Amino acid sequence: MPHQISDHRQGLHVTSAGVLALALILATAAPPARAAFDFATVVHRAERLAAHRWKEPPNNVPDWLLKLSYDQFRDIRFRPEQAIWRDKKLAFEVQLFHPGLYYNRTVAISLVEKDKVTPLAFSPTLFDYGQNDFASRVPQDLGFAGFRLHYPLKRKDYHDEAIVFLGASYFRSLGKDQVFGLSARGLAVDTAESWGEEFPYFREFWLVEPERNAKEMTVYALLDSPRVTGAYHFVVAPGDETVVKVECQLFLRTAIEKLGIAPLTSMFFHGENTARWFNDFRPEVHDSDGLLIDFKSGEWLWRPLDNPKTLSVSQFRTESPVGFGLSQRDRSFDSYQDLETQAERRPSAWIAPDGDWGPGRVEVVEIPTNDDRNDNIVAYWVPDQQAVPGQPVSFAYQIWWYGDDPSRPPGGRVIATRRDAGTHDGVQRFVIDFAGKQLSAIPADQVLRGVITVAGGAAAGEVVEQHVVKNPFTGGWRLTFQVRPYKREPLELRAFLDEGGTVLTETWSYVLLP
Repeated sequence: MPHQISDHRQGLHVTSAGVLALALILATAAPPARAAFDFATVVHRAERLAAHRWKEPPNNVPDWLLKLSYDQFRDIRFRPEQAIWRDKKLAFEVQLFHPGLYYNRTVAISLVEKDKVTPLAFSPTLFDYGQNDFASRVPQDLGFAGFRLHYPLKRKDYHDEAIVFLGASYFRSLGKDQVFGLSARGLAVDTAESWGEEFPYFREFWLVEPERNAKEMTVYALLDSPRVTGAYHFVVAPGDETVVKVECQLFLRTAIEKLGIAPLTSMFFHGENTARWFNDFRPEVHDSDGLLIDFKSGEWLWRPLDNPKTLSVSQFRTESPVGFGLSQRDRSFDSYQDLETQAERRPSAWIAPDGDWGPGRVEVVEIPTNDDRNDNIVAYWVPDQQAVPGQPVSFAYQIWWYGDDPSRPPGGRVIATRRDAGTHDGVQRFVIDFAGKQLSAIPADQVLRGVITVAGGAAAGEVVEQHVVKNPFTGGWRLTFQVRPYKREPLELRAFLDEGGTVLTETWSYVLLP
């Protein structure tokens, strides 16, 4: 039933004195308080955006900027003296990115100071174009590709890069004494599905000016794509381990088969478990070497990453995960021998859900690659309860960017996975090194057992032999076993170390591809 509005001619009688009194009240009343800009504001915008058909954003980046060489684009640098809030001497500063090369979209960026919202205006004078001679050709109203927050991670008198938002819905961060590596994304849509992946992007950001000595900073973002919009609230707390709190509310325009929540994206070219078919002076090349999951049951699982010959998608079902992430566990320079990339200093990223996410699965996608220039690893959470248009869904979680952390997991961990053709016909041999404080304390004459599981049982394959020995060079223990597959199908393997019925380590998980 439509809302009924009373006609002013029915039952309304106001005396002239009453009119005068009302006028005086209106004249002397304080003006209505201005609404503060907050997450609810962004949620409202995302909801309104979802009510309309998606429109391809206009591309205002000149074609010649997109055709720059890598060296030309790298020579365009933001002038540090122009950093936002530098003149206020705040703990946080903002520097901006120039469009071009891979970055063909501009994003709207505004500053929020109390209740005042001020859009940031682009100007070529904010940038140093280095040896390039095209500065005068850059449009005066071009716009920005993204931004980065700076914070004194190492010294009080210098602002280090702490987090970068650049490209689609990508962002990446690091802790103290680390270099940039893997990235996070706002959302993954239909990743690894046959009909193709959709890449949402952050179209607008709001940067909330922090207090003078603040240790964290708030960023709001509006996400958009053909089938989904979203409001995002980030709270960035840089430190030895940088923590990013994320809250999002999503609105579907049309149905989506698979939403990937809290996606992480990384690169794995080769490691100690890779069958080499190429020449590379580096022993290993990767930003992450494994997927780590903390199950509600108390089990920890480690899945070493690989560079498969065909697309590989692995799923790990769980009821409300405690956490999951992509880890750069190998911290030895000897494993990489790369002075430029410093892979041993690249961060791990750990997703810690806030609240109960319910039943679902952690999914990791491994994409074949011929070099180390492309990210080919994606991990995310897929809820069983599918989102539907007209019903918003919300998720909250924290992302920890860290180096070596003995609490993840708290017990014994896998530090190396190696394999070869073994010593029998039709088998594969695996050599797995476990390490940890408790494992190191166990004397070499103690008997430990490797508990090995072949998914599918005896019909799928068999373990030919296995043994466990102390590794005097790592202080941990080495499990060696050989397995014979019976079918030309992927074979799922699991293993852990046990002493008298007590589980000593995380579970090693591996898929042996035919």
